[in-house]
Amino acid sequence: MKKMIAILMTLALIALCVPAMAEAPELTLIIASNATDPTNPYSYGLDKFKEVAEEVSGGKIAVEVHKGTLGENESELVEKLAMGAADMVVSSPGFMTAIGVPEVDFLSLEYLFDSFDHWEACMDGDFGAQMRDMIAEKTGNMYRIMGYWSSSVRDVYAKKEIKSPEDMKGLSIRTQNSQVQQQFFQACGAVPTSVAWGELYQALQQGVVDGAENDYTNLTLKEHHKTPNGKYVNETHHDYTTRLFLMDGNKYNALTDEQKAWIDEASAAATAEERAITYRMFEESKQKAIDDGAIITEHADIDIDAFKAIAIPIQDEFAAKIGMTEQLEMIRSAAK
Repeated sequence: MKKMIAILMTLALIALCVPAMAEAPELTLIIASNATDPTNPYSYGLDKFKEVAEEVSGGKIAVEVHKGTLGENESELVEKLAMGAADMVVSSPGFMTAIGVPEVDFLSLEYLFDSFDHWEACMDGDFGAQMRDMIAEKTGNMYRIMGYWSSSVRDVYAKKEIKSPEDMKGLSIRTQNSQVQQQFFQACGAVPTSVAWGELYQALQQGVVDGAENDYTNLTLKEHHKTPNGKYVNETHHDYTTRLFLMDGNKYNALTDEQKAWIDEASAAATAEERAITYRMFEESKQKAIDDGAIITEHADIDIDAFKAIAIPIQDEFAAKIGMTEQLEMIRSAAK
C-alpha cells in the first residue's frame, strides 16, 4: 500500500510539473500574397488577419502567412487557391479572366473611379455586393470575395515626361495581363508589353521596356524609379485599384457558423488595415521617390480629360459586351 501511495504521489507530481500540451487547432489556413516586402500593405493585411483570427478563435484557428513565398505572380496564387494549396490569396481582377469570368475585368477598366472615396463608396456598397455574388455564382463558389483591398492609384512611369496620350505614342509600357487595360494603352498609342513583376526592374534598367505603370508604393519598394526608364513618374491616376481577398467559397461554406464568424471578423479587420496602410503610404512613397531623384509630373499638370476621352468609350463597349451597363452607371452616379 505504501508503494502504491508513493507511485501515485510521484505521478501526481509529474503531472503538475509537465505543462499540459497545447490543444491542436481545429482549422489551419494558408494565406498568401505576391508581395515579398514586409512593409507592403498586403503584408500588413495578412498579418492582421492572422492576429485577429487566432485571437478571436482562442487558438482554434491557426494561420500560416506567405509573403511572396508561394509565388510572386498573382496568377500562380489563384491557381494554388483552386488546387487547394492555399486557402486565401490576394489577387488583381485581371488574373481571374483566365478562369472564365470575363466580367471581373470590369474592375480593371481605366478611369472607372475618380478618388479613393469614390472607390470605397462603390466597393462597400451595392456594386461591391453584386460583384461578390456574381463571382461566386460564375465560379461555382470556388472564389468567395472576403474583402476588397486597394493597391493605391496607378501612374505611368517611364523614360520621359508624359502629359497626354500623344506623349505615350510608340512607348513599350509594361502593363497587367488585362484585355481592357491593354486596349486602353494601345488606344493611347503605346505598346503594351508583358513582363513578370519580379523581372521588371531589370527590364527597365536594360531598356527592354520604355516604362511601366503602378502605384508609388510598389514602384518605390522595387526601386523602379531609380532606373533610366522609370525615373519620370507621371501622375495619370488612371486606375484606383481593386484587389480581391479571396477564399475558396466551398471550403468556407463547409465551416461551422462559429468558424465563419471568426474568419469574417478577421477578414474585415485585415481589409481595414490594408486600406489604411495603403492610403498612408501613398504620400510617404511619393516623397521617397522625390528624395531619390525621381522627376514627378503632378496630376494637375496632366491632360486627364484627354485620357478619359479614350477610356470612356472602352468602358461603355466592355460594359455592354458583358451585360454590366447598369453597374457602370451605378459607379458613375456615385461620383456625382
